[in-house]
Amino acid sequence: MIRSAYPADLDAIAALHTRARATYYQGRISEEAYGGEAELARTREGWSRAVARTEAAGAVLCAERDGELTGVAAFRTADGETTLTQLHVDPVHWRRGTGAALHAACLDAWRRAGIQKVRLEVYEHNLRAQAFYATHGWLPDPAATHSGSHRTLWLTVRDPSGE
Repeated sequence: MIRSAYPADLDAIAALHTRARATYYQGRISEEAYGGEAELARTREGWSRAVARTEAAGAVLCAERDGELTGVAAFRTADGETTLTQLHVDPVHWRRGTGAALHAACLDAWRRAGIQKVRLEVYEHNLRAQAFYATHGWLPDPAATHSGSHRTLWLTVRDPSGE
C-alpha cells in the first residue's frame, strides 16, 4: 500500500532512510556522516519539514506492508522545478516491487499536478539506484558538468498512453 506520510511516521522514516543509506555509503564515507547521532537528528528534522509541506509544494509517500514501513519517497517543487529528493526502500524489502510502486505513485502525482519534467541527484557510487532510475526512464543531464559525488538525472513525465 502507498499512502501519504504522517508525523507519527517520522521515527520509522528516519530509521529506514539511515539503513538504506548505509548500503551505499558504508566503506565510502565515515559511519558518523550517515549514521551518527547528529546526522540522525538532522535526517529526522529534514523528514519532519518534508512531511509538513503543503501538497502544492511536494509530498512524502510511504510504502507499507502488513503495517510495516517498507519504503519512502519525497519530492518537492520550488521555483518551478520539481525534484525527487528521496526514494528509499528498506534493504530487507529490496526486489519486491516497493521502489517501482513508490515511483509509480510519484509519477501519478506529477501527472495530476501537470509536471512535465523532474530532476534528481543520485550518489555516484550507488549503482543500484542508477540502474533503477535508468529502467524507469531517467536520463543523465547532458549539460551537467560532473562535480561532487552526485549525478543529476532528469525524467520527462509522460501520460500513461506514452504521449
